[in-house]
Amino acid sequence: MSKRLKVSLGVLVLAGAGAAVFLATRDADATNGGITTVTIEKGTIVDKALAVGQIVPDQEIQVKSQISGRVKEALVEVGDAVEVGQALFSISPEPTPLELADQERAVQMVQSQYEQAESDLDRHRSLFTTGILSKDSFDTKQREFDQARIRLAQERDKLALLKEGRIARRSGGVDSVIRASAAGTVLERKVNPGDPVVPLTTFQDGTVLMTIADMSTLEFRGTVDEIDVGKLREGLPVRIQIGALPGAAVTGEVTKISPKAHEEEGATLFDVEAAIKSSGEVRLRAGFSANADVIIQEKKDVLLVPERLLIRESDKVFVEVPGAQPKDPPTKKEIQVGLSDGLNAEVVGGLAAGDKVIQRPPKEIK
Repeated sequence: MSKRLKVSLGVLVLAGAGAAVFLATRDADATNGGITTVTIEKGTIVDKALAVGQIVPDQEIQVKSQISGRVKEALVEVGDAVEVGQALFSISPEPTPLELADQERAVQMVQSQYEQAESDLDRHRSLFTTGILSKDSFDTKQREFDQARIRLAQERDKLALLKEGRIARRSGGVDSVIRASAAGTVLERKVNPGDPVVPLTTFQDGTVLMTIADMSTLEFRGTVDEIDVGKLREGLPVRIQIGALPGAAVTGEVTKISPKAHEEEGATLFDVEAAIKSSGEVRLRAGFSANADVIIQEKKDVLLVPERLLIRESDKVFVEVPGAQPKDPPTKKEIQVGLSDGLNAEVVGGLAAGDKVIQRPPKEIK
């Protein structure tokens, strides 16, 4: 036999062996249908609702000015800690020529009224002391004089603010230095030296110069879907995952659930708030994006079965278990289930730890 013939025969033998293995494997797969088993084990199951939101201060304070002008000097920077009464900005008054002229004329008019009221009061006082004028008439002139004096003081104060940006008083004057009304950390500074400032009045909101917040009272604010809100209540524990701090153990407690929903991108959502109780050793910052798991119910060390293996018929639940003998077909067995998280279900009865449950391959979609 030639060498070439021997090689050809060897190739044919190997090809035949490979075909035999393939056919045997195919027949085996066809026999069990790709069925495998899952062992029932103990674990933890949690029923929870997902809230999407961010970390924010419990309360932010907006700093505004009571006088108009321009920012002369910014005395603090973002991130600085400030105390009550600490100077934040110095405002340089910048009235228009018309505003200044109008206020000077207003002072002159009120000054004239005050002088007239003072003269009338002196004359009526003389008449009252001689018994010619009644006390009621004298009291009326006294009130008119007091009112004129107060109006004059008010107009002078307005003129002082326009010219100097300051009112000097014995008990707490008004000046061009903006001070902190509460202690906290500077979160945002919205103006720089030279920027114009609109004052806070009854008719306008005024320019926001800065925002301050107490960073020791941070909280989670977010939204939950209407499907889950019915399960929530105040006091439920919350586990917060922060995108910028993976692995950080931040926990809290639900403090508020909005009674009214709002729509966002076609979804009906409810606002929720949770006070942060512990953040471990990480430093939280206002504005961190976060997801919060609101723990509705949690059970540890319980038997678990995958939800995909459950067969629900009417009000009963079944699983498939292997037959008594290796070649026997699987049989259905009724079980009792409890809490479910959508992936696994708690086994209350019908199965024990270590039992095998049949898992069939997913059906092909044609």
